[in-house]
Amino acid sequence: MRILMVSDVYFPRINGVSTAILTLRRELRRSGHEVTLIAPDYGACGESGDLGPLYRIRSRVVWCDPEDRMMSWRSLHHLTPELVRTGFDLVHVHTPFLAHYAGRRLARRLGVPLVETYHTFFEEYLFHYLPVAPRSLMRWVARAFSRSQCGEADGIVVPSSAMLARLRAYGVTTPAAVIPTGIEPADFTQGDGARFRARHGIDPKRPLLLYVGRVAHEKNIGFLLDMLARLRARHPDVLLVIAGEGPAQASLERQAASLGLTAHVCFVGYLDRRSTLLDCYRAADLFVFASRTETQGLVLLEAMAMGLPVVALAVMGTADVLQEGRGTRIARDDPDDFADRVAALLENAPERQRLAAAGREYVRQWTAAETTARLMGFYEEIRLNRRPGQAHAEAEGFLSQTDCRAEAAGRAASRR
Repeated sequence: MRILMVSDVYFPRINGVSTAILTLRRELRRSGHEVTLIAPDYGACGESGDLGPLYRIRSRVVWCDPEDRMMSWRSLHHLTPELVRTGFDLVHVHTPFLAHYAGRRLARRLGVPLVETYHTFFEEYLFHYLPVAPRSLMRWVARAFSRSQCGEADGIVVPSSAMLARLRAYGVTTPAAVIPTGIEPADFTQGDGARFRARHGIDPKRPLLLYVGRVAHEKNIGFLLDMLARLRARHPDVLLVIAGEGPAQASLERQAASLGLTAHVCFVGYLDRRSTLLDCYRAADLFVFASRTETQGLVLLEAMAMGLPVVALAVMGTADVLQEGRGTRIARDDPDDFADRVAALLENAPERQRLAAAGREYVRQWTAAETTARLMGFYEEIRLNRRPGQAHAEAEGFLSQTDCRAEAAGRAASRR
């Protein structure tokens, strides 16, 4: 199958969507499919291996989130004839911004199905980046936005059953499938914890907790700092390492200072997934995670694949991933309970070892090869179930009034 993917984010921008796309491209290529990706140009490639054509689109910084980029609608438009000549069997969109409208337009021009993955729980996301607007208004906007875009697709992929339930509650009736991204366990077998500790001046015997992910407000990292303040009563020298970057770092540093935790929190920034991140995982005693907005939580599987026991909240998508005792201790949404569970494991090395072994075994059912095979089955189902004549009608009239408005908005944005 020839698949065209479109996304507003990709490496070198590090987040779960970039990781998911990289994993899919790799697995689909291994299975003999052709995958072409359209993504923003960040000024640095960040590509890994020969995974098929990658079109980098001229982009500019997003004013409210400088880590991200907005692709030029004009550049996307100029690319259309070349893509039409290439020909594709399906368009798969991974983000809801310019990529959605470009992907929809291309699918209609090509006369092929449009599949979208709903990666992000926007209802609990937007108000962090537009704080001047009431939270209730942002939730309403996110629900209406999601309902509209999902309604324009032929099929929706969601990483967890909790996210599918939310979309159905919004009124989304588009055919959908719960298909997590999965991981490649072989990617998580290396790493030198002693090297990481030496590099950052961390005593080999110091208890070390680890969080890996975007340092963003919706990740609920402040909860982990509150937990850490309680944990110090039993483990005065405990250290929390935060591997990642993002807009919440300054406020978290202030919170750590106000709680007297400056010497107990270490921000190490983004780490290379093939080297220093593996060292970081190996250096830790426990992985801690408190996000309430995850649609999946791939880092939880990564931690377990590395043999690192997890203490986490099981909310939204993480409820699909986490099972008590299978590499994980699930805590209540309460800093005291979370701290108690962390302390109990820090004080019980044999139990940590048991959880580590159970976690490695558990992640074998989350392999990328298996989940990608399920995605291919969904692709075929969507292709077979499209209404007769739908492709021809869309190919003939792909620039509807809505398309024209989207294109005009895109041109205006690119001029700004």
